[in-house]
Amino acid sequence: MGSGATGAAAGRAALTPGARRVLDAAAELFYERGINAVGVDLIAQRAQVTKKTLYDRFGSKEALVAAYLRERDERWRRWLPARLDEAARAAGPDPDAVAIARVLATFDALEVWTRRENPRGCGFVNAAAELPDLTHPGRVVIAEQKRWFRDYLRELCRATPASDPDDLADELALLHEGAMVLGGLDAVAEPVPLARRLAVRALTQRGLPAA
Repeated sequence: MGSGATGAAAGRAALTPGARRVLDAAAELFYERGINAVGVDLIAQRAQVTKKTLYDRFGSKEALVAAYLRERDERWRRWLPARLDEAARAAGPDPDAVAIARVLATFDALEVWTRRENPRGCGFVNAAAELPDLTHPGRVVIAEQKRWFRDYLRELCRATPASDPDDLADELALLHEGAMVLGGLDAVAEPVPLARRLAVRALTQRGLPAA
């Protein structure tokens, strides 16, 4: 399964030190305070660059928002496969057990990622709530990210013996998204472990051994 991270590495390497500081500052501020609450003046101040440098490197606030979201997506795509590989190695030699372990490991990975990277909820969902224009560059990145993860889950589920792998993947995608949204709202205690238990139920209802 490709992570789509090759271009990401090239993009990061191409950033000047000033642009790197701008993107880091924007990422922190956008996630902590919200996109619409943060202006370019504050980002430039936090990054210790001029507004001219910010615009020279990114062109517009809209493009900077898209760059922030794209880099966030790329970090997740790079980080996730290794977590699934760890679960696969622990599952033993049976290929069906390995495939099911990889599916459930997406929830274990999400639990860790949520604590480290998403304490205020999913950055993409939060951003989408602030960007009603579907043509905004940031919304394009968000749509691509959600589509990629759904397709990733479908690949994982197609490796299992499930007779309806795409339907299963869509169920699991809903559990992932619901866990992130409700977790960000503090509406449910331990939403990711709950989502994982529901995923186990979805698998066992299909006759697949899961734990």
